[in-house]
Amino acid sequence: MPLADAFAPRQGCKPLSQLDRPLEVIRQFTPNWFAVTMGTGILALALAAFPLPLPGLRQIAESLWLLNALLFTLFAGLYVARWLLFFDEARQVFAHATVSMFFGTIPMGLATLINGLLLFGLPRWGEAVVPVALGLWWLDAAMALACGVLIPYLMFTRQEHRIDQMTAVWLLPVVAAEVAAASGGLLVPHLAAGEQFTVLIASYVLWAYSVPVALSLLVILLLRLALHKLPPASMAVSSWLALGPIGTGALGLLVLGSDAPAVLAAHGLAVVGEVAQGLGLLGAVLLWGLGLWWLALALLITGRYARQGMPFNLGWWGFTFPLGVYALTTLRLGEALATPFFTGLGAVLVVALVLLWTLVASRTLAGAYRGGLFVSPCIAHLCQKATA
Repeated sequence: MPLADAFAPRQGCKPLSQLDRPLEVIRQFTPNWFAVTMGTGILALALAAFPLPLPGLRQIAESLWLLNALLFTLFAGLYVARWLLFFDEARQVFAHATVSMFFGTIPMGLATLINGLLLFGLPRWGEAVVPVALGLWWLDAAMALACGVLIPYLMFTRQEHRIDQMTAVWLLPVVAAEVAAASGGLLVPHLAAGEQFTVLIASYVLWAYSVPVALSLLVILLLRLALHKLPPASMAVSSWLALGPIGTGALGLLVLGSDAPAVLAAHGLAVVGEVAQGLGLLGAVLLWGLGLWWLALALLITGRYARQGMPFNLGWWGFTFPLGVYALTTLRLGEALATPFFTGLGAVLVVALVLLWTLVASRTLAGAYRGGLFVSPCIAHLCQKATA
């Protein structure tokens, strides 16, 4: 299937409330939907980190996190049901060069729930949530490790790819591990001493498992853009995905670096911990600068697409998570460096995230009701035949 058709909404399909079969929602369900949980989850975390103490903002952030937990549970149920009821069609995803990349959105969506459990669940339910968060984190790490190597393996063995068809969607399965690394850093301060060391080291491994590969892919992406120009309009938002691994990589260095001195000192590695903290801060600043370049480029590219027309699809959720994690990194740098510039810019980025999330969420609701967003590219020809 051409890249331009990978996210195209179904044409001529009935509204969700009038589908010929309610099971069609399950049959057409794909991992792309978990990008909704990534965007909603990062918005909840960003609102909680907003530097101005606005009344009710914390409650709104917690409500979004709870909504995100419901969405993740619903999507997981729908996708499991698809594998149970339509196995032969569901397994075709492994051969699809674009949709298979979105397996990475599942652990990344789960990571936002784990982070929210620490941020919102601890004050509400107490320390009992920590073992739950730890168990979910190990599950998340395992899924991220699997996505990071199995999807590239399928790219090398079963799927068909061309450099002119490449987009930043290739990053999705790879980036999941560094998202888990940043979550591990947030989890470490709440764990017992022995668990702290294990999770910290595992998180550094996850960071290294992901970030160098992601940066390598960005090099190839730059070459592809220079040689073959911009991707089709249906993949317009993919230009923002490059900001994700850069922002998450910087955030991971900051969070893990703040954990390292105390945890490593307890194991006789105090000097290593101090070095990790310093390198974490410096590395985060350097990656943030790289992210600023990609952010400026993404804005220019998006402006060009907007003038030409951008068809809505689930790929629009790619606006939210990369911008959200970059905003969180900016705010974290503002705290670490005590610099109003980063804090102020981070606040502006959070406001922009709110506006983008509102736009994308409203259009997603409308598209879901009409039924056009429920499309599995692997079997899309069946709908086209039925409505021809």
